[in-house]
Amino acid sequence: MSEATLSAPPARAPRGVPPRTGAGTIYGTLLRWTMSQVGPMLPLVLIVQALLAAGIIVGFGFLVPDITTPAAEFLSSGAPTVLLMVVGLVLVPQGVAQSRTSGTFTYLRALPVPRPLLLLADLTVWLIVALPGIPVAVLVAQWRYDLSFAIDWPVLVAASALTAVMATAVGYAIAVLLPPMLAQLVCQVLVFFVMLFSPITFTEGQLPEWFRSVHEVLPFQPAGDLIRSGLLSDTYSASGQDVVVLLFWCALGVAISVRALVRRG
Repeated sequence: MSEATLSAPPARAPRGVPPRTGAGTIYGTLLRWTMSQVGPMLPLVLIVQALLAAGIIVGFGFLVPDITTPAAEFLSSGAPTVLLMVVGLVLVPQGVAQSRTSGTFTYLRALPVPRPLLLLADLTVWLIVALPGIPVAVLVAQWRYDLSFAIDWPVLVAASALTAVMATAVGYAIAVLLPPMLAQLVCQVLVFFVMLFSPITFTEGQLPEWFRSVHEVLPFQPAGDLIRSGLLSDTYSASGQDVVVLLFWCALGVAISVRALVRRG
């Protein structure tokens, strides 16, 4: 046997390319990751939603002496919208700001996964967190005013999901667009605007005419009107313009969020 034969390296077996991970698997993994981060907060969020619902439905009711049944219905049917806005515009930016500060946000962006799936997982989890606020508000309203709701389930489910996604997308967009402290400040100001200056728990006739026109292009009143049409279907009806406004703000929030996630740096 020659020396060249002895010194020749052994032939290497070709290695196969590992199978590509599907988008469904990646989404499921990100969903479990996000749920493990947010899940422990769920009991606390439910408690906060119950207290906030009581504060809006009971507390605001004290401001109206001898509140009538129609006024109580309008106030109570607007409370779920406020709760969804609080989750989307306060809790979501706080969570994103905390992840940016701790480095978790940067770590997730560095993973070899499609960036839009990061947003989709967050939207899914916060949708699950936000929706329990609606039955909480309904129960508080029934306990306080002994109301009976005429629920149109398809409209209520669709309006609630669209409102929750819109609020979460807008809150997420603000959180990734602005520095963490400034984002939290802006979102807290927005919540006060929603609670005190948006015709969600009170009729739009109590606002100046110019302010009513402003609310025609903002998402807060349309969200309240859509959810109200699902809770009190015998009195209120949904509007196509409300759906268009919510879809526009939802698309805007998603576009800004995805742009911030795919941007380098």
